[in-house]
Amino acid sequence: MAKLRKMLGDPTGPRAKALMALIDTQSASTLGRWAAAYAEERYLPILSRRRSGQPVDDRFATAIKQAIACADGNATLKDAKPALRAALAAARETGDADPVAQAAARAISTACGVIQTPTNALGFAFYGAAAAAYDQAGLSADSAEYERLADMEFDRIIASLRHAAVDDEPHPVKVRWNC
Repeated sequence: MAKLRKMLGDPTGPRAKALMALIDTQSASTLGRWAAAYAEERYLPILSRRRSGQPVDDRFATAIKQAIACADGNATLKDAKPALRAALAAARETGDADPVAQAAARAISTACGVIQTPTNALGFAFYGAAAAAYDQAGLSADSAEYERLADMEFDRIIASLRHAAVDDEPHPVKVRWNC
C-alpha cells in the first residue's frame, strides 16, 4: 500500500504547467466562480459519500454560495470572508482519519478561496486530485494507480476551466508562480 498524501500531482509537470498557463489568462471572478462551482459539483459529493449518512457540514455549502456570489458581483469579498474562514476551519476539523474526506474538504475550502487568492486555483487541483484518486481507487492502491487517477482528474479540471474560460479576458489575474 502506498503512503497516502494530502495532495497528488506533479507541481512541475505538464498538467500543472498547463493549468497555470490557463489560470494566467482569466480574471479573479472567472476563476472564483469556476473553482467554487467545480468543487460543488465534484468534491462536495465525495465528501457527502464519506459522511456515512451524516450531513455534510453546512459551512462548505455556505462558502461555495458566498464565493460564487462574490464572483458574480452580488456580494463583496468582505461579505464572503467569514464563510471562507469557516470552510477552512471545517476542513481542518475533518481530521486525517479519513484521507478521502480530508482531501475533499481541503479541495472545497481551497477552491472557495480562489476569489480571494487566485493561486488557490492550482492548490485546490492538487487536493482535488487526491480526493478523486482515493475515492475511486480506495485507500490501498499503489502509488502508480493514484498518480494515474490524479492525472485524469487534472485533465478534467483543465477541461472544465477551458470550458469556463472567457476568451480574450480583459482583466486577467497577475500571478507570480513560486513553483
